Formats: sequence, C-alpha cells, structure tokens
Amino acid sequence: MNLVILTPEKEIFNGEVTSVKVPGMMGQFEILNNHAPIVSSLSEGEIRIKETSGSSKRYSIEQGFVEVINNEVSLLVRGLAAVE
Repeated sequence: MNLVILTPEKEIFNGEVTSVKVPGMMGQFEILNNHAPIVSSLSEGEIRIKETSGSSKRYSIEQGFVEVINNEVSLLVRGLAAVE
C-alpha cells in the first residue's frame, strides 16, 4: 500500500509500506494492506512505518488525521519529529 505523510509545510514521506501504526484518539491501531476505509483523528504519540524494503521509520506527532481508501494511506500531521 502507498503511504503519504504531509505536514502544513511539506511532504515528509511518500512510498510503499507494509504497515503503519498510528496513535488514534482511542488508542494505537495498525493499518495493513486492504484495510477498510477509515478517517480518524490522531492524538499525540508515535507513528511507526514498516517499508516494503524491510526498513522502518518512526516519527512523533502532536496531532493529525489519517485517511485510508483503496490501499492509499494519507497522514496529515502537526508537530512531526523523526525518532531515532
């Protein structure tokens, strides 16, 4: 599935991934291939990405939204910082 992460300033990530974990308002949840369509607000926490190449990335966010439609995942976030 394709993931795009956007902040108000710029595009942070655009690529193929196998999973994305996000901090939903009611707790963390994971998005996998063929996930049902969803729109959800995100709370402060960590986004964890597993790329198809096997590598992973982590970002902390203050807040945001996630939308999933037809294996296209869009994250619109504020207060993003890479986690090492």
